[in-house]
Amino acid sequence: MSPTVYLIDDEDHLRTALAQSLELAGLEVAAFSNGHDAIAAIDDDADGVVVSDILMAGLSGLQVLERLQAADPDLPVILMTGHGDVPMAVKAIRAGAYDFIEKPFSPDRLIETVRRALEKRSLVLEVRRLRRSLDAIDNLDAVIVWRSDGMVRLREQLLAFAQADADVLIYGETGTGKELVARSLHERSSRRDGNFVSINCGALPETVIESEFFGHEAGAFTGASKVRVGKFEYASGGTVFLDEIESMPRDMQIRLLRVLQERTVVRLGSNREIPVDVRIVAATKEDLGVASAEGRFRQDLYYRLDVLKLEIPPLRERARDIPLLFAHFADQAAVRLNRTPPQLSPLQAASLQQRDWPGNVRELQNAALRFVMGLDPGFSTAPGGAGMAAVQPQQPLAVQMADFERQVIAATLEANGGSLKATYEALGISRKTLYDKRKLRVDVKL
Repeated sequence: MSPTVYLIDDEDHLRTALAQSLELAGLEVAAFSNGHDAIAAIDDDADGVVVSDILMAGLSGLQVLERLQAADPDLPVILMTGHGDVPMAVKAIRAGAYDFIEKPFSPDRLIETVRRALEKRSLVLEVRRLRRSLDAIDNLDAVIVWRSDGMVRLREQLLAFAQADADVLIYGETGTGKELVARSLHERSSRRDGNFVSINCGALPETVIESEFFGHEAGAFTGASKVRVGKFEYASGGTVFLDEIESMPRDMQIRLLRVLQERTVVRLGSNREIPVDVRIVAATKEDLGVASAEGRFRQDLYYRLDVLKLEIPPLRERARDIPLLFAHFADQAAVRLNRTPPQLSPLQAASLQQRDWPGNVRELQNAALRFVMGLDPGFSTAPGGAGMAAVQPQQPLAVQMADFERQVIAATLEANGGSLKATYEALGISRKTLYDKRKLRVDVKL
């Protein structure tokens, strides 16, 4: 159903005139002569906004605002006021009203304000819907966004591989969430009650890497005063995640190959083989097939690891996921900073989808944090430093504006999964306007 404008005014002729103006603008209107009836008709999560006169018989507009705020602080309430009531209206704004319009006003002024309020309400309801859907689904879906086609395929593979108990090799650019996928594999597997041990192969100095992996006996080297259990032994019954495995030293690659073949480790300073029951999940940002062909990675280890393969698409190939991911990270940052997350407008969402995000999800998370802190998240920044719609001075302004409009509509359409209704509602235009813009100057496949 279309969003509704709940119009409250005890003057019949004015209420009728305003209702007609709103309806001619394509808006659904529910008109009421008093606040009691209007409040009774407005449900929780009502898809709409309230327009109310301040001075009315029975409940005043301020009392209507107070009661609606108590039920839903995010429901936009627009107040209509005479000149003498402006101080009262300002007080109402501070109390949570969305806006006020001073009488007399033109219908266009009211319609413009209502459309802006409806856009804000739409975003609020979308965030609520997404939060509820996250609460209703399992852990895997709560931590990773699977909306784009590439991520849907990845989810299907992950669920299939989780129960296979075979070693897995994960490919993905920096910042795509390889460890998150590895943890999801572990948590969905029969090893979920065992330890998940993460090792960054590129962060360990060569002098300690063998002790970290396999442990050591007391006296094995200077400073080894007591027995130390290594990562593989500690992870027995669970999963070992080897991140950046392409950076593992060659001599350690030989030792790892033996562990994969024999499923035993030998502590430094000992000759005793200790059985380990581990699943290996390795991750790399590099094609190990190419690295092994060039002699930079052991070919036998590559083939041993390359049993099951998961490829995580970069963020630039997941445009549909970007606004949802950004909102999720903004919510997390807001909780951490004890702030209310600002609303993401359709134009800002479209701008986010235009960027390449070379740092992938990690870069997007940082942008969301800056957004919540009130800093510039770089919405209008595109690759090469250009704006969202790259300005080309040699082109006429009309051409540049048409190109900008095309990008906004295309990105909003993509963000809404191809839904025309969601697109024209998000953009605050009518269905006919959306079709006309496509027909006249916007090359968007609807």
